[in-house]
Amino acid sequence: MSSLSLSDLALDQTWQDEASCRDTDPELFFATDEVSRQQALVLCGACPVRTDCLEHALAHREAYGIWGGTDEQERKRLIRRRRRAA
Repeated sequence: MSSLSLSDLALDQTWQDEASCRDTDPELFFATDEVSRQQALVLCGACPVRTDCLEHALAHREAYGIWGGTDEQERKRLIRRRRRAA
């Protein structure tokens, strides 16, 4: 992960310019069918800014969609783990 803090990520969105999904229809990341969700996860898997994207989603409590290679349930688990660890 970059050296940016969560508050810095909220202000600095330049990581989005490097995202593998930048030219992809956003609907793919909010699809309800499993095939599309898997396609989104595959695209995220090779993304150079996956960690920044995930940190953005966690900082902004993104409730829907695929962010940083995680779905809604995975992000909820990560938030709970981080709270317990803090």
